[in-house]
Amino acid sequence: MILRGVIGSHYSLLLLLIGFLVVSSSITRVLSGGVIHVKYKFAGSQRSIVDLKVHDRVRQLRILAGVDLPLGGSGRPDGLGLYYARIGIGTPSKDYYVQVDTGSDIMWVNCIQCKECPRRSSLGIDLTLYNIEDSATGKLVSCDQEFCYAINGGPLAGCTANMSCPYLEIYGDGSSTAGYFVNDIVLYDRVSGDLKTSSANGSVIFGCGATQSGNLGSSNEESLDGILGFGKANSSMISQLASSGKVKNMFAHCLDGVNGGGIFAIGHVVRPKVNMTPLVPNQPHYNVNMTAVQVGHDFLSFTPDIFDSGDRQGVIIDSGTTLAYLPEMVYEPLVSKILSRQPGLKLQTLHDEYTCFQYSKSLDEAFPNVTFHFENSVTLKVYPHEYLFPYNGLWCIGWQNSGVQSRDRKNMTLLGDLVLSNKLVLYDLENQTIGWTEYNCSSSIQVLDERTGTVHLVGSQNISSACHSNAWFITVLILLATLLHFLGC
Repeated sequence: MILRGVIGSHYSLLLLLIGFLVVSSSITRVLSGGVIHVKYKFAGSQRSIVDLKVHDRVRQLRILAGVDLPLGGSGRPDGLGLYYARIGIGTPSKDYYVQVDTGSDIMWVNCIQCKECPRRSSLGIDLTLYNIEDSATGKLVSCDQEFCYAINGGPLAGCTANMSCPYLEIYGDGSSTAGYFVNDIVLYDRVSGDLKTSSANGSVIFGCGATQSGNLGSSNEESLDGILGFGKANSSMISQLASSGKVKNMFAHCLDGVNGGGIFAIGHVVRPKVNMTPLVPNQPHYNVNMTAVQVGHDFLSFTPDIFDSGDRQGVIIDSGTTLAYLPEMVYEPLVSKILSRQPGLKLQTLHDEYTCFQYSKSLDEAFPNVTFHFENSVTLKVYPHEYLFPYNGLWCIGWQNSGVQSRDRKNMTLLGDLVLSNKLVLYDLENQTIGWTEYNCSSSIQVLDERTGTVHLVGSQNISSACHSNAWFITVLILLATLLHFLGC
């Protein structure tokens, strides 16, 4: 299991490591709605079974670590994120590529002081180390600021007014990242009307990575500059904006990993309508209570507490995971019922864990839908063409047995991109609920401006990447509920 170091016990060491003595001051600006261009990691190519499994294995370690970590999500950019964004930071602005991740909280990027940080990436992007000295608007966050108190649960031992606010994460595999918090301008395109954007920026507190070790270092081929966390903690960007009263603590995403289009909106989505189910309280991630699993017309037999394990309760909804992981007592009857529809199949086992077969006819006509049931009568239907994926001329089952995984991940229930694709997923942190509905992610949604009552149309676009001529960017639209005159409209 991955562990994170406790800031208080390592504070003196971090102060020596970071060595910054400037007190930061907050920049208060109205952050308007905007557009961030996001690319799907596996777009344009067939996903390797090995790559998917490695991605999810490391991803699950991070999710487990969040259960007892004071800073929220780990923010590891080494091959964990399915979607990554290009954002601008600083004055003048420079481009950074960061994960868009609902499983992590803080936003952070690697910084100029870091000697072990990656300088290049196999993803075809140019990595940039953030240098606060190059930004006219960049300022350090001191350890006696309210943000530092809140993120660490109180004052830090040895803190004085001229010392920066550090963060430290230590992982069970020996990897670690440490740094300090800064406040700077984040640049994006604001929503200025129906399907219209213009340039905008806003102030955000984020982490500056000063040192990396292990798998977080320069040896990682699929590195990014950092992470843009949309987790539940107060340190996330959405929570920072909501606490200032500028936005509703609500956001939604509709990500299409096949075609490369999508929507990511902050605000109250009024259309399409979404049925909501409550989040499980006192959980660090987006956990919900599953009540039943249906395969075709048949319901599986189990008790709901099968999804609870120790302090972990319910089912984790995570768009950053590729596949879907079910407890053994759910996985085995589910797969058995699916395969029973075509008893003549010649099954093959690839890499000792993937069940695959040849089939040339319509998947949706030959195999049953799988429907998950949750509290408040909310359902999540997964079609055969979604839970079966092609690999070397075969169709492989995307459901995975978490009962055969290591002790920490044993019988974890985790629903990832396999079941969330082609669905609008709405996160309502103000009411502690989450919901979804089937949707065309290449279309548009309507988001309400709470103060004016105006409804804005937010759509999706495909934008060609400057790095890959044949790759496509997902347009992530962030619509914030601010007054139109603040937007300059």
